[in-house]
Amino acid sequence: MRTAEILQFLTQLRDNNSREWFASQKDYCKELQKDFEKLTQDVIEEISAFDPEIKGLDAKNCIFRLYRDTRFSPDKTPYKSHFGAYMASKGGRKSPRAGYYLHLEPGNSFISGGIYMPDAVVLKALRQAIYENIDEWLEITGKPFASVFPDMYGEDDKLKKVPLGFPKDWEQGELLKYKHYAFGRNIPDEFYSQTEIVPQLIEFYKYLQPVNRFLNFTVDEVLNLG
Repeated sequence: MRTAEILQFLTQLRDNNSREWFASQKDYCKELQKDFEKLTQDVIEEISAFDPEIKGLDAKNCIFRLYRDTRFSPDKTPYKSHFGAYMASKGGRKSPRAGYYLHLEPGNSFISGGIYMPDAVVLKALRQAIYENIDEWLEITGKPFASVFPDMYGEDDKLKKVPLGFPKDWEQGELLKYKHYAFGRNIPDEFYSQTEIVPQLIEFYKYLQPVNRFLNFTVDEVLNLG
């Protein structure tokens, strides 16, 4: 599997981000996208062994487009400099549920999971679930989980105060200020130079399953996805 080659190509794309350059590399890019699709499908199949909810998920429905939406952005470069896939049941990349994310980008590859940017109704319900089940939440997000996925996203954009409806002086109030309940782990480029990467990725992803299960119980209830 040419994951190291994918990173090399993405480096070139980042440095030559134009339609003219991409046109000369389009066939090669399609080959590498097929490799990434194979990697994603292999990861899905291995995850489904401990999280059967994503069994049968098609990698094609999980992988994000390489083309950027530049309509409302001052950055008009046409292509992303990464490959990404969100593996979640009931919709793949479009699913509102907590899932597993794979991101290949030169110098910034990572894996993550949980739920990122839930809508307001879901976010409010997730905060309530954490408030009412704080012991369970702390247990599943403590060690060893926190050692494997040390980054909780949203530190920079969380609320300044505990949201309305919750005690302002609650000792775990910081947890309710987050707008996402997603966790990540950086993966160095050298990792993808190895031959057997899927088993190692799976060892990391296993730690996300209890977190996703906790979050999805509430997501399913709020959105009637049961």
